[in-house]
Amino acid sequence: MSPLSSGLLGDLDPTSDRAVFRQIADQLRDAIDRGRFREGEKLPSEAELVDHYGVSRMTVRNSFSILQGEGLVHAEHGKGVFVRPRPPVRRLASDRFARRHREQGKSAFFVEADTVGSHLQVDSLEVKEEKASQDISARLGSVRRVLARRRRYLLDGKPVEFATSYLPLDIARGTQIADPNPGPGGIYARLEELGHRLDHFDEEIRARMPSPDEVRTLRLAAGVPVIHLIRTAFDTEGRPVEVCDTVMAADAYVLSYQLPAT
Repeated sequence: MSPLSSGLLGDLDPTSDRAVFRQIADQLRDAIDRGRFREGEKLPSEAELVDHYGVSRMTVRNSFSILQGEGLVHAEHGKGVFVRPRPPVRRLASDRFARRHREQGKSAFFVEADTVGSHLQVDSLEVKEEKASQDISARLGSVRRVLARRRRYLLDGKPVEFATSYLPLDIARGTQIADPNPGPGGIYARLEELGHRLDHFDEEIRARMPSPDEVRTLRLAAGVPVIHLIRTAFDTEGRPVEVCDTVMAADAYVLSYQLPAT
């Protein structure tokens, strides 16, 4: 008797018009959703599934490809196929830019990393003056040149997002904002010290499939989309003082919002 026949996975339906490899993918997906295979756990091997279902290895591989394309599993060469971890970071939009965090010397990403008990790293840091793109210029009030701060964030050694902040030169040039390390509380703390007290943030969010460069930068597994977020920060005078263009690995985040009822 197959070691998988004791209720862990079902049998194929020979009367179904659904392709066999899709039926197998359906059963594996359902087992993952029900917690029969937990995060980080190895799925049954190709040989076990071939034995259980009486199908070819290629059929099993096609089933795994479906699940990989959905971002549910990832393959490790020579080891097998494993259930991908659920998103570790919860971004609470109503709290992440609270002034109290800046006053405590913490940037938003450091607060989120602390919440999940993860080790945060920032690498691939680049700070330079450059010509503003048409879109960035329009968002910042028709500026021609900006200070751009590019960085990649890693949690426990794994890249999870990269972001570029664009700031008007008349605000940022010659200040600590132009330094690789802007100091406790990050650039928002420095903006407020310069007299640009932050009032609100506008965010635009969309999900899409990554470009080849984004796949390499974030080391994304096949089938994992990205979250593309563009945020504009405004001071109390209504001036846009920063635009942040962020690309996040969608399997690393839960975006959480609190909305008023009225």
